[in-house]
This record gives sequence, structure tokens and C-alpha cells, in this order.
Amino acid sequence: MIVAIDGPAGSGKSTTAKLVGLKMGFLYIDTGAMYRAMALKAKLKGVDFTDKDNIIRLLSDTVIEQVVDKKTGDTKTFLDGQDVSSVIRTPEISLGVTAVCEISEVRSKLVELQREMSKKGNVILDGRDIGTVVFPDADLKFFMIADINIRAERRLKELKDKGIEASFSQVKEDIERRDHRDSSRSNSPMKPALDSIFIDTSKMSIEEQAEFINGMIKKRL
Repeated sequence: MIVAIDGPAGSGKSTTAKLVGLKMGFLYIDTGAMYRAMALKAKLKGVDFTDKDNIIRLLSDTVIEQVVDKKTGDTKTFLDGQDVSSVIRTPEISLGVTAVCEISEVRSKLVELQREMSKKGNVILDGRDIGTVVFPDADLKFFMIADINIRAERRLKELKDKGIEASFSQVKEDIERRDHRDSSRSNSPMKPALDSIFIDTSKMSIEEQAEFINGMIKKRL
């Protein structure tokens, strides 16, 4: 089974997808982390996030892998053999990842990788275009939304929990910028699939979100 969760930053999709994967025994593929890893590769090589040609050149010698920690359920992301799970969450990478996402060659490579990973068994993925582009035939599709102030608060807490300093205004501006670019880009824009199930997570806990999706999966199974 393939379960797709799409939606804007801070809507709760990543944390919920991870929890669902842990409870249901599904492989959680962190697609956003893959794009962040590619943005980090550009930074490490001194390539500007908007330098399309040089980022494309980096693809040939870039290896991105993901492994689920069986103890915590966390999906660890490795870039060229190094665990970059924490460093890819910095505000700098958050600012640069949207530009990297817009490069069609980057998307093609990572989508191919995601499809290969899905062949291992039941999977759950979250992103911006999972249900529309990556897996248009997914068994279940969800689109999460939430008030932007709540999304900013969630992302700020997430950063602080990781020891990353940021202000509420900085995080909110970053989310607004990403929302606009993600929904208006010409290549695989963020939008709900026609058969998506909408979930407004503004007043829902992560556990409530996960239980709702778990229930839908159990009905489908």
C-alpha cells in the first residue's frame, strides 16, 4: 500500500506520517529531507541555491539514502554516506531548498529514488506533490492544512527542540515564502489531488491526526 500526504510546511504531515508508519509498520520515506540533502550538497560545494546548471552537475556524484531507526522510528537521511539528519533542518537550508526543488532534473532523480524505495513494501510519504506527481495512483491521499500562525509556532518549536535558534517572525516569513513558491512553481506545484482527503490540523494533536489516518488505512486494508 502507498499512502501519500501532501500539504504546506508546518501542517503536521511529516510528524504524523512518521507516527503512522511506526504504528502501522509502514516504511516512512522522508521526501522533504531528500531535497534538503540536495540543498546541503550545493552549500557544501559552494554552489548557490539558484545556480541550476551547477546543481545539476552535482547530481551525478550525489548519493542520498534513508534508513529507519528501529528504536525511535525516525528516518535518518544520509548524504554521500554521512548522517545529515540534523544539519539539513537549519533555517539556511530551509530558505534554499525551495529553489532546489524547482529544478526538474533534481526532482526527476529523487522521484525515481522514491519510487524504488516504495517497492520494498507498504510505504507512507509526505511532501508537496506526492499524490499528484510522484504517486498519482497512491491507495490513499491526504492533504493537510493549518492556520499559518499555528504552523509557524510548530516549526519554531521543532527548531528549538533541535537546538536551532530562530524567531517567530523569521519562521513565519520563511513559511509564507515557501507557500508562495511551492504553489506557484511551474514544475510540480503544490496542490491537492482531486481524490485527496482534506485534514485541517489547526486544532488537532499529532496523535489525533495519526489515528484518523490509521483508521482510513485499516478500512482500506
